[in-house]
Amino acid sequence: MHEQISIIVPVYRAYHTLSRCVTSILSQTWAFFELILVDDGSPDGSGGLCDALALADSRIRVIHQTNAGVSAARNAGLQAANGTWVLFVDADDALAPTALE
Repeated sequence: MHEQISIIVPVYRAYHTLSRCVTSILSQTWAFFELILVDDGSPDGSGGLCDALALADSRIRVIHQTNAGVSAARNAGLQAANGTWVLFVDADDALAPTALE
């Protein structure tokens, strides 16, 4: 049995960087993860992009909340996480392909 990793990405005004971030996560060589995108009330269409990305890959879940800041978004992700391990990634980051290994 493999231990699952929960990756939590707070999303706020990240429309132009989120796809790159998510693509880098979905391209990981370690496949046992869930990706939780927390839309923190972003006014730029990021919430809709989160939903579209989740439709394309079953490992992605989306939480929508009223803007409460990055710490509240991370905490919402933690409450929803199922993994043995948790990794926080910012929406303008990209992971190297073996980062989860």
